Amino acid sequence: MTLAEETEMTDGEIDEFLGRRETGVLTLARGDEPYAIPISYGYDATGRTFYLRLVSTPESEKRQFLGSSPQARLVVYDEAPESTYLSVVATGTLTAIDPAELTVDRIEQYGAAKRPLFEIWGAEKSNLDIVLYELEPDGLNGRRTDVDREAVSAE
Repeated sequence: MTLAEETEMTDGEIDEFLGRRETGVLTLARGDEPYAIPISYGYDATGRTFYLRLVSTPESEKRQFLGSSPQARLVVYDEAPESTYLSVVATGTLTAIDPAELTVDRIEQYGAAKRPLFEIWGAEKSNLDIVLYELEPDGLNGRRTDVDREAVSAE
């Protein structure tokens, strides 16, 4: 039997964790059809908002999903030393940001979003579409799971 203690993270712990991380898995849903991609993000703890730069090609599945205003779920996770697992799940709708609406403050937030780490493109850059998105989650939940490895080894 695995001995694990699972606890909910506080808002402060969630904000601190998301501020230290920069990648996660974004899942989009359209009806019964899911789509998941690794992404880089920026996070503003004050507004509890995620900032994403998403790159796609004209024929990509990603662009088709993004064009349908899908529900989104962003999962950020980490395995810390001493057998501790941390995860935060944000749910909501992605909002595309019109470049004409960008303010200096907003531009700074996107600067905090690292250049997409998952950018390997066979297409020419002229065929790439880069769109800025924000995710203000309807739900933001974090969990911490501590696993007692000695108890697992004793089984």
